[in-house]
Amino acid sequence: MDDPSDSSLSLEKQICFPFYEAANLLQQLYRPFLAPLNLTYAQYLVMLALWGHDGKSDVTVGTIGRQLGFETGTLSPLLKRMEAAGHVRRMRSPDDERRVIISLTRQGQLLREKAKYIPDQLLRDSGLNDAELAGLREKGQAFARCLRRMLQIRSV
Repeated sequence: MDDPSDSSLSLEKQICFPFYEAANLLQQLYRPFLAPLNLTYAQYLVMLALWGHDGKSDVTVGTIGRQLGFETGTLSPLLKRMEAAGHVRRMRSPDDERRVIISLTRQGQLLREKAKYIPDQLLRDSGLNDAELAGLREKGQAFARCLRRMLQIRSV
């Protein structure tokens, strides 16, 4: 009989599991910071994307989806909830009704000030210095690029 620990299907040998676990742990770490802002982790990512466009310019749903890697089916209900909470406005483009434009409300713009402390607080809590954090980010970005290339190859 095969030794289960030698199996290529053992959890310990999977590259996917540590990233899955890390993503879940990150969301747990962010939750207490985001709850007072009335944001979920996914909504926070959307807000970061919008704030990154200076918070004043209008951005299409497609642009946000490409930037975050979110499918439209995931992003649309998320944006509807954010609109109901008063963070964003959704409107059809006057030039092309198929395009939905997202803009920050005044409340959404003010939320940026309240969220500014989150990255620094998490960095302090991590015990990592700026260089270590930058190295982790670069490795994560390199891994994401590798996965995107793999997906492109498979879709050809």
